[in-house]
Amino acid sequence: MNTNIKLKKANAYRLSQEKLRNKALSKGVNLIAPETIFLSKDTKFGKNVTVEHYVIIGEKVKIGDNSYIKSFTHIEGTKIENNVVVGPYARLRPGTILKSNTKIGNFVETKKSSINKNSKVNHLSYIGDTTIGKNSNIGAGTITCNYDGVKKSKTKISDNVFVGSNSALVAPVKLEKNSIVGAGSVITKNVKKNSLAITRSSQIEVKNYKKKKKIRVQRV
Repeated sequence: MNTNIKLKKANAYRLSQEKLRNKALSKGVNLIAPETIFLSKDTKFGKNVTVEHYVIIGEKVKIGDNSYIKSFTHIEGTKIENNVVVGPYARLRPGTILKSNTKIGNFVETKKSSINKNSKVNHLSYIGDTTIGKNSNIGAGTITCNYDGVKKSKTKISDNVFVGSNSALVAPVKLEKNSIVGAGSVITKNVKKNSLAITRSSQIEVKNYKKKKKIRVQRV
């Protein structure tokens, strides 16, 4: 492909993006630094939506009323309902559904997952092939281990569940209502309702511990 053709394509893309941005602005979408935001032809916005700078919105995305998309977020194939906050630095992959009043925070990736009303995944997590119920909180560093090298399995998290930070949920697994997962746990079995599951080892403390001195070997 020669340079002229590349320039023409780049210019055509730039003009198409300008049209999409202007269309969104005319419908009341608050685009902060519009020239840094990239939209698709089928992007649908509700009322009073705000999109911060350096956001990429791919195909098949619908964003509901009063939702806020923070900087450096990448969204594709996702349905976002009303009053949802996403980002910054979030990645929403195809098959993601965010119900009303949910929050997806910084450095969170989702894929083929449904997150129900008032639930939060705030920091540094991967949520794949998962359903999360209402009013649940997923702690920082939580990973749903959905692929065993052969097939993908599902994780089911019910209502009012609390998952502590740095936990791994090995699918297929289910966390029932009002259950708690202690921080740092690796969960391989279903957790019953109103139960606490914790799998980390007990802490060991050696008092007055002294480092061993290195033994120097004299060479002959």
